[in-house]
Amino acid sequence: MVWLESIITHSVHIQLELSSVQILPHCLSANPDSAIHSSHTEHRGNPEVHHTRCTGAPCKDSLMACVVSLYRPLSLLAPVGVRRAIVCRMSLDMRAREVFATAIEAVQPDIVMRRGLERTGDTLLVNGRTFTLKNNLHLVGFGKAVLGMAAEAERIVGDHLVRGVISVPHGIQETIRQHGKDQMLLKDGSRITVMEGAKHNLPDADAQRAAECIKELVSTLTENDMLLVLISGGGSALLPAPVPPISLQEKQDVTRRLAGAGATIQELNSVRRALSILKGGGLAHCAHPAQVVALVLSDVIGDPLDLIASGPTVWTEVWPEEIWSILERYGLSSSLPVSVKEVLGRSAPRWEESGEQSDRAAHVLNAVIGSNSIALECAGRRARELGFRPVVLSPGVCGNVQSVSRLYGLLARFACSRDEPPPELPAEILKLGPETGVESWDLCRAMQVLGEGRGEGWGATCLLAGGEPTVQLTGKGRGGRNQELALRVGLELAGMELPPKGPLFLSGGTDGQDGPTEAAGAVTDAGLGKEARAQGLDPDGFLVNNDSFTFFSRLSGGQRLLLPGLTGTNVMDVHMLLIPPIPIVVSGR
Repeated sequence: MVWLESIITHSVHIQLELSSVQILPHCLSANPDSAIHSSHTEHRGNPEVHHTRCTGAPCKDSLMACVVSLYRPLSLLAPVGVRRAIVCRMSLDMRAREVFATAIEAVQPDIVMRRGLERTGDTLLVNGRTFTLKNNLHLVGFGKAVLGMAAEAERIVGDHLVRGVISVPHGIQETIRQHGKDQMLLKDGSRITVMEGAKHNLPDADAQRAAECIKELVSTLTENDMLLVLISGGGSALLPAPVPPISLQEKQDVTRRLAGAGATIQELNSVRRALSILKGGGLAHCAHPAQVVALVLSDVIGDPLDLIASGPTVWTEVWPEEIWSILERYGLSSSLPVSVKEVLGRSAPRWEESGEQSDRAAHVLNAVIGSNSIALECAGRRARELGFRPVVLSPGVCGNVQSVSRLYGLLARFACSRDEPPPELPAEILKLGPETGVESWDLCRAMQVLGEGRGEGWGATCLLAGGEPTVQLTGKGRGGRNQELALRVGLELAGMELPPKGPLFLSGGTDGQDGPTEAAGAVTDAGLGKEARAQGLDPDGFLVNNDSFTFFSRLSGGQRLLLPGLTGTNVMDVHMLLIPPIPIVVSGR
């Protein structure tokens, strides 16, 4: 067996060098059908995905599986009859929608909670740390996905739960009932109080009342208590708690004016934290000395804990001098409300230092249990099952949709070129990296994999990415960033072949709602422009009016729209570019 292990290890290194696809040693225990990443990704030890718990060194069976998966043809990764039956029955459009559905399923509230909370008897395991449950558990939460998270948390640890309060979007309980997703609702007799607010995703009086109830609950806890905090996207608007005597309206006016003056997101968050009791670690401060465990479903690129819902469980001290400099930089310091000046005029920091706070880090555990990266990883596995070689470009795509659509259009032309692409094509792709939030390293690795697939005849490829591009509003139409991105990519693909011989693109929001519409996004290809003109639709006119939803609704009866309905989760967007097999041209002798 010693010589076999040596050959296996040597074979892995050789194959990795040949393909330039980097698989981290600690991830070799993963499913061999995992997506190929263009950059390092964190192995999260999901027992539903991996057959062994990651130990930092590959096991023998895992190495063998990895080597076999690297060397055998794609068609042999599953029984031939089964794989062909699946692929032949499904069009590119159907497979794209299936992969998107898998991405959403991977970050459902109940699934991420079961992944984040592992219970054995009265012992709770969270992110490698163990806690003893002794009928001392309290729960609070805020965010768009928190209702479903709370329902699953109560199923897992409800027998130890004393009391809970969650702040969720206005009308969400009724919406969930209408969609038939009762598993996301709390059961009758629940010890968790549900408070709805933040209509139109804006802080309001209802959300402020919920925040006050949450503060009241956590402020009564002792060192014998444990506080479970559930956080998801939209949590900031659902937890407004201005420092007295500042009113909610005054705080909103200051941040709105600051944003309008061009302040960065970091500057905005600094001001929000300074004017809030609960943000920037304020919630954890109020709960001290109780043990705080925060489970986070991230909707922010890079999963920065201090930015998700403005970091209520992340200690971030804010000094008035820093805030004054920001306000002066944008010419707002002289026109502030009296209440804001009073709060910022206090010489001491928000929280007085004490001996008890020296160990505050040990009393707070923050764990990201759901993210865009997890969604893309699971989507990649499903793509492989459906006959594609998955490649994850980046979970951090951002920037204007014009630049992002141009990037995907160029990548499609690069991957589908039957001859060696001209050097100016990859150069233009790399130039778009800084504008779209994609590292040059990731673009180079992705192009190398796509180029090898084209030259060696790997078969179909699924390029996956995630993030949150932005749309510049120039009109008053209905739509969102995903539908507008799909429309623009369709126009970028003009002149290429149609599926199944040409590429197909999908963009969808994991929350199921793209802008103020019932669609999550759309699916498009090179035939979009011709199809639209044949039906009397002018794509450019709809783009100028930011009316992508109306465009796709009218185009072929709305068949290209992505309509998953309410998903109950939110980890930003999923982008998918399906590249068909490129025939290998063999020159004559």
